[in-house]
Amino acid sequence: MQEAADRLLAHAHGDGGVLRQTRAQRADAPVKLLRLHDLAEKAGRQRSWIGTWIEISAEKTMRLTARFVQHAPIGWHCDGRGLYLQCAAGADGSICKSWAYRYVMNGRQRYMGLGSIADISLAEAREKAAGARKLRLEGIDPLEARKAQQTAARLEAAKAMTFGQCVEAFLQTHEIAWKNEKHRKQWHMTLTEYCRSISELPVQVIDTDLVLKTLTPLWKTRTETAKRLRGRIERVLSWAKGRGLRAGENPARWSGHLKEMLADPIKIAPVQHHAALPYAQIPDFMSELRNRDSLPAKALEFLILTAARSGEVIGAQWDEINFDAKCWTVPASRMKSGKEHRVPLCARALEILQSLDQHSERVFPLSDWTMRELLHKLCPNITVHGFRSSFMDWAHETTHFPKTVVDMALAHKLDNKVEAAYRRGDLFVKRVKLMSSWGEYCAKTFSTISTPISFQRSA
Repeated sequence: MQEAADRLLAHAHGDGGVLRQTRAQRADAPVKLLRLHDLAEKAGRQRSWIGTWIEISAEKTMRLTARFVQHAPIGWHCDGRGLYLQCAAGADGSICKSWAYRYVMNGRQRYMGLGSIADISLAEAREKAAGARKLRLEGIDPLEARKAQQTAARLEAAKAMTFGQCVEAFLQTHEIAWKNEKHRKQWHMTLTEYCRSISELPVQVIDTDLVLKTLTPLWKTRTETAKRLRGRIERVLSWAKGRGLRAGENPARWSGHLKEMLADPIKIAPVQHHAALPYAQIPDFMSELRNRDSLPAKALEFLILTAARSGEVIGAQWDEINFDAKCWTVPASRMKSGKEHRVPLCARALEILQSLDQHSERVFPLSDWTMRELLHKLCPNITVHGFRSSFMDWAHETTHFPKTVVDMALAHKLDNKVEAAYRRGDLFVKRVKLMSSWGEYCAKTFSTISTPISFQRSA
């Protein structure tokens, strides 16, 4: 058989020098087998003949010994029949040694790692290589077979990972990107409080029926909460699938699935926007705030004049204020959009800032609920966030400022993704004029409506 292999190789290659070595010469230099393999490839010879020759030549001899393995130098050392000891230089000057099985499958040369010599002995490496050869005889790629086994093992291990554990892992991964503490608490509460019935179940057994049993009790009575919960369950299950912990379609998906099994949430509970004060009543309201002359009143007035969010105002610091440029720069960390936002300051906004004590770090050292409490006393049905809507209605209905400028003033993301991708400026100069006009409107001393607003007075 050996001689037949030699004849086949000699027929394919006329370079007598290398191929006509004796078997003893080839056995004395395992590395030459690799060189021969490379030379054969360069000559255009089919790899299958070379692989056959290497395996046939090693049938009678296992070249490596346990002693050699311990003292082997850097390089590739053949044991025979595709098994190699790979010795590579480590970063610390040591020699890293591991086993590899080299084979050809479907005309493609492949290397299959078998483990480090610290974990796998020479005898065990030979057993692993023998197992790989048996798979090849059955037409199975050993590498692909191992990947399939690993995938099956992960899915099997997932039976021990519950939905609740996936929730905790998901939150640990994503909550670092959620700046709003309230937002983080809502995610944690909804996925733990409302998902108790499925929390201890293996994540891979969560199906449509279990998701529906979780959502149905809330769908009619707490529709908005249930709608958000569905989306959060969907994301957790998508995370689990991405980690190889479950397979198949997501049972919490909406389009083409739960949408057909649950009533339209918009028809059950129409979207309720933040209650806002009509812009025509803003001058009277601002006059009332100026008469109060308290820190919460000044903070609320400043919020209205800048069309800012409550968190942006409460967290404002003096080093963000530039009196010379008449500008307040809100850092990206406090913006909903995650981008720095410059706010033009009108004359009254600057006047409010100059009247405050500038020795503290924060401009308005008070809590968010202080403004809400004041507003509740004056207008019980109005929300602080609603003043942004009042500003938008005023700008769109009574001015000629473009919608893009108004959206920039409110730090809204542009609807047009193409425009958003190309726009680099923030239209600050145009927004200076817009906010100045808004400040002048807010400073009016007369009401623009026939029935002035009625404020509640505290005793």
